[in-house]
Amino acid sequence: MYGWIWRHLPGPVGVRAAIAATLVLGVVALLMLVVFPWLEPMLPFNQVAVNGE
Repeated sequence: MYGWIWRHLPGPVGVRAAIAATLVLGVVALLMLVVFPWLEPMLPFNQVAVNGE
């Protein structure tokens, strides 16, 4: 998959690396700002029961 993406990016190696880095940062931003906040209420991490005794 990564090879397919690399072959389809335009330009020389430096431009390809910059575009690839931009794509990676875009995916990370999408996950952090949209997907993870949407998914957080459905995860059981906030439902912790601790006995005080």
